[in-house]
Amino acid sequence: MAKQKEIKTNAMRVLETMKIPFQHFTYECDEFVDGLQIADKLNLPYEKVYKTLVTVGNSRNYFVFVIPVAEELDLKKAARSVGEKSVEMIHVKDINRVTGYIRGGCTAIGMKKQYVTVIDSSALKQPTIMVSGGRIGSQIELAPQDLAKAARAEFKEVIR
Repeated sequence: MAKQKEIKTNAMRVLETMKIPFQHFTYECDEFVDGLQIADKLNLPYEKVYKTLVTVGNSRNYFVFVIPVAEELDLKKAARSVGEKSVEMIHVKDINRVTGYIRGGCTAIGMKKQYVTVIDSSALKQPTIMVSGGRIGSQIELAPQDLAKAARAEFKEVIR
């Protein structure tokens, strides 16, 4: 049986170009599932799996936040972390237009444009974290510092 060629996502291409080590994992999934279900499917502790959230500030600029799947973004802390008066989540229908990714497959690496990106500082407690690989059914494991490098992100406290 011929080995199926791995389909690379934009995020994987960015990591390879930057020579950042990562491991790619796939899971069966036909539709959007939340990060907790992904962690369960991959048998991972929730504090190791991170989700990518996209917000818009009162300045109309977009901001990206990467936080643990079981946590909630603190909108006040998030806004302060990027120098905005306030931020709110973008509408699901706008995710693809803004990021180039779809809901459930959105990652901070390799978006259409470079947005100000913040990774919750809890990530620094983990040797590696899992983030979306850039499409549904795909996860990437890498060091938090490498994610920050690839996404040009800073670490700040942004969860409740």
